[in-house]
Amino acid sequence: MRAFIFDLDGTLVDSLEDIGQACNDVLASHGYPVHPLPKYRFYVGRGFHKLVGDALPEGETARLSSGDLAALIAEARAQYGKNMCVRTKPYEGITEALHTLAGQGHSLAVLSNKPDDLTVELVRRYFPDVPFALVRGGREGVPLKPEADAPLDMLRHMAVLPSASFYVGDSNVDIFTARNAGMTSIGVAWGFRGAEELRAAQADHVIETPEALTRLAMEA
Repeated sequence: MRAFIFDLDGTLVDSLEDIGQACNDVLASHGYPVHPLPKYRFYVGRGFHKLVGDALPEGETARLSSGDLAALIAEARAQYGKNMCVRTKPYEGITEALHTLAGQGHSLAVLSNKPDDLTVELVRRYFPDVPFALVRGGREGVPLKPEADAPLDMLRHMAVLPSASFYVGDSNVDIFTARNAGMTSIGVAWGFRGAEELRAAQADHVIETPEALTRLAMEA
């Protein structure tokens, strides 16, 4: 048995428009300029704190008090939580690929930097029949990706060695996560960042379709 741990946004689901719209709504309500939704592909991946900080005008996080910044992040998180399933959808073919991997006897899990409750809710909504062993998002006291703490703890619970495990994601953060944890990295070119970033991060594999993931699993 091998383990496949998946990133969520940009890997399993295309959630960019809902994330961007939630942030834009909050920015606009406070008089800040908003961004074209495709620009958010460069802001996501390192947690809500970084997302909001990057979306604010340059230097604004330094000007805001810690309390005001925390309130703004909480507001963006709440706005997204209320509207995170408006345009979000699984990538074509990914559900079938997950079922194929599970049918091959592999252990599956999800690890995202998105807040834990939102991660669990999205996976439950869009992949109700996929037998994930674990689903985790960002949790207090646990370093976010690309630190190795979270994936290594998940692998311990799954009873699979890092050397027999894959981390699958769409950004350099995911590739660095795999490397830090001693896992094999699989970059998905259909996600937010594209193949060029994944190759620059020296992903072990870069794939173009979910079907390629199942073929890779059979060859590994």
